[in-house]
Amino acid sequence: MCGICGIVNISGDRQPESVRLRVNAMLEALSHRGPDDVGLHASASAVLGATRLAIRGGHDGRQPMVDEASGIVAVCNGEIDNHKELRLWLAERGRPVKQATDVAVIPGMYLELGAAFAEKLIGAFAIAIWDPREHRLMLVRDRAGERPLFFNYSKENIIFATEIAGLVSGHKLSVNLDVPPLQGYLQFGLFSAPDSPFANVQKVPPGGIVEIDAQGVRHSTYWRWKNVETPKQTPSLDAFDKIFRETIRRQTDVDVDFGVFLSGGLDSSLVSTVTRSLYPNRRLKAYTLRFKEDSFDEGNFAESVAISLNLEPVSVWVTPADLPKTLSLLIKTGGEPLADPAWLPAALLAQRAAQDVPMALVGEGADEIFGGYPTYIGAGIAEKFNRLPMLIRNSIRRLVESLPVSEKKMTISYLLKRFVQGAELDGMTRHELWMSNIPPAILIRLGVPRLSSSAGNNNEGLLLDRLQRWDLEHFLAEGLLTKADRASMTSALELRAPFLDESIMTFSASLPVASRVRNFSTKIFLKEYALRYLPKSIVHRRKRGLSVPIGRWLRGPLREWAINKLENKLFEQISVQPKAAMELFSEHCNKKADHARTLWTLIVLSEWLDWAVTETAGNGISADKTDAQLIAK
Repeated sequence: MCGICGIVNISGDRQPESVRLRVNAMLEALSHRGPDDVGLHASASAVLGATRLAIRGGHDGRQPMVDEASGIVAVCNGEIDNHKELRLWLAERGRPVKQATDVAVIPGMYLELGAAFAEKLIGAFAIAIWDPREHRLMLVRDRAGERPLFFNYSKENIIFATEIAGLVSGHKLSVNLDVPPLQGYLQFGLFSAPDSPFANVQKVPPGGIVEIDAQGVRHSTYWRWKNVETPKQTPSLDAFDKIFRETIRRQTDVDVDFGVFLSGGLDSSLVSTVTRSLYPNRRLKAYTLRFKEDSFDEGNFAESVAISLNLEPVSVWVTPADLPKTLSLLIKTGGEPLADPAWLPAALLAQRAAQDVPMALVGEGADEIFGGYPTYIGAGIAEKFNRLPMLIRNSIRRLVESLPVSEKKMTISYLLKRFVQGAELDGMTRHELWMSNIPPAILIRLGVPRLSSSAGNNNEGLLLDRLQRWDLEHFLAEGLLTKADRASMTSALELRAPFLDESIMTFSASLPVASRVRNFSTKIFLKEYALRYLPKSIVHRRKRGLSVPIGRWLRGPLREWAINKLENKLFEQISVQPKAAMELFSEHCNKKADHARTLWTLIVLSEWLDWAVTETAGNGISADKTDAQLIAK
């Protein structure tokens, strides 16, 4: 894992010395991602740089990588897991790779295949290639979107970086707020590619290629999960076992020590137990988040799994006092808001793990590709619910809405209230509502106009397939994986997600509905497979997910901090009324409603707006003159 950045002039004009200084400043802003090395290459019209976290290749892995014969320059954030096979392939074609690091295969692959080279890579990566022969910059992002890449395009220069903060911090780039994506953030808590918070900053999509030259900007897709189109077939446990074990073996074929993130749930426990079976004598640590609030704490489950696997358990306790300073750090280093409250505990877990190892395995992706979310059950139940007489439906709705607010984690009452809010909508629109951080009715109360649907109206294929693919491309790629990347790399820790290997995503695309969701059960096939390695008590334990007792904390120890954030006058620039936000906060504190997700989404945005005012050259960002922080014009 690394941080990459650069500035290129597609017209071929010589870059002044100031551009080199600017790239150096960008490298400094990305230094937290790569403490092991920093490199910069300057040619007549391009300056590219990289900070490095060494996972493979030791000291023989310096970037940028330059092909002397052609002059092409490449930088990569991530890992190429099939680099050994690609080395042999390149050697057969007269392109021996001298460097030991895995990413050293990239220049040769590009020279052999052009843009098609991305299809041959296995791993998690974000790549930039400057080709001086064609005056072309190529930006590539991995299939699932595990590694980020942002860019700004103008007639003079193309500027790219791993994180938005690397592009804009210290007034390096003039930016404007992009109001529609920011309002979309309020609804879903994230930014789907190519959107970002800034109008002149774009994100490379998962599985996407962006080529920029004198003819302009061209977007293409080299990979998309084809679960909707793939014929379904009876899955083989033996076939999956071979694929899964090989994936973990390949991802752990590294030159450094590594650990696992373990919650005690199915996904992380399965990754941990297969890893242990591959490395029976290796010392492995399992890192787990802990909360003093019982319904949120899964530490006892994780510890029992760790002990049974002879893993060394390491607990990281999270308190409300950790949140304000951790949120500030994540916004400052990453430069974008993300409304998942688990972002902050994940950063604390990574901070602790990074004291021992530079890499850890995680269970991200299993819910999306194997059908693990309660909303997938809800989609089937909604069809039956809608066939009931209206009188009965209305009675059920009134009963559910009358249930009291609970501070416990993911209660039945919370799930039922979400269900009845959207049960009568069409499949994709209903799913959008269920997955929203701030429901449309609350957005209207805040002053935000009704937003158009982003899920589309394509009814081709099975509904469950469409829901899973939408979750994979939006909530996983731009939500959970953004959380994982920014949380871990703030402490220079690389996370690897075996479930997101292409071979596993391809396998899961052919699973029949009954192998994913059946009645009130999810991840049917994965649970059946997991019984090969794990006891029933773990495999069939109720899904809980990583959550934070944010509702209770906002009513208590974080109350004053929350008030300060919710009164932010900068909200008005995206049509959010601070007075309405405070009304929601009052309702929440008085337990008239559970607005925890809404309030947290607003608090994160408030923190980000304050950062944008002080740290960027923002033509479209300003503060009231009574505010203590004024933007430098």
